[in-house]
Amino acid sequence: MKQKYILNLLLACFLLFSTVLAAQNTQPPSQNQEKPITGLSIYPNPVTGNKIYISTQKNQTKEIEVYNVLGKLILSAKLIGKEMDVTDLTPGIYIIKIKEGNTQATRKLVVK
Repeated sequence: MKQKYILNLLLACFLLFSTVLAAQNTQPPSQNQEKPITGLSIYPNPVTGNKIYISTQKNQTKEIEVYNVLGKLILSAKLIGKEMDVTDLTPGIYIIKIKEGNTQATRKLVVK
């Protein structure tokens, strides 16, 4: 009985040690990671009306993609101003991906 405890303890230590080593040997982040959009503001969130407003510090043209929680593309739009029509979205939780120039951001969007 004592030997089983010692074997389990040794196995747990080995697994813990190998996990720590694997975490230390991770690759550096790739060059394709998101560069954050400065001054990004999405409001109102949760959405209660038919429009959302997306503003940034640069206020350039934005490419907007809205996905459902299963990852299916629901809405795709090019936004020149700040105002976006979301009347086609049924109540639920969505993921909104915003691209502005070479920067991008992903946020959660709740529609009530």
